[in-house]
Amino acid sequence: MPQKPRLQLKYEKDIVPALMQRLGIANVMSIPRLEKICLNMGVGDAREEPALLEQAVAHMSRVAGQKAVVTKARTAVSAFKIRKGWNVGCRVTLRQAKMYEFLDRLITVAIPRIRDFRGLNPKSFDGRGNFAFGIQEQLVFPEIAPDSVTRPQGMHIVITTTAANDEAGRALLEGFGLPFRKPTG
Repeated sequence: MPQKPRLQLKYEKDIVPALMQRLGIANVMSIPRLEKICLNMGVGDAREEPALLEQAVAHMSRVAGQKAVVTKARTAVSAFKIRKGWNVGCRVTLRQAKMYEFLDRLITVAIPRIRDFRGLNPKSFDGRGNFAFGIQEQLVFPEIAPDSVTRPQGMHIVITTTAANDEAGRALLEGFGLPFRKPTG
């Protein structure tokens, strides 16, 4: 039987009891938990340079640990010169062990490598405990060799939780060690 990821063990041993006390929840099954992590990378110039999309898929697959899926435009947008059905980016949805492993690498390795990082915006919650943020360069992940990047590309990361509200979602993500910006004022 494969060993559980380090962050999953931390959740079970440390975070669950702390959340029970902090949120005043008596039932262990009511404690918020991670559901999935979605990575999305839009490649606007994929129409002129298809190699950029192939490179983005390769980089995202390497970062996520599973194959990225190419996304297609749902509608035509004349302002962006995009037609319906054209390849416009790639995405990956991580669950269970791969989700915990990615979050561990994100918190311990990638986020500290971001230039001029002052913390994640605590206002980026959606009202239901889910958190979304963006990374401007994929080079913060050590899995990507800088020589293989022809053009820096950003990505969106959405962390979906079972939390009922933003307070519970933030408490969960703070327990994992996500560095949030301190409120000013």
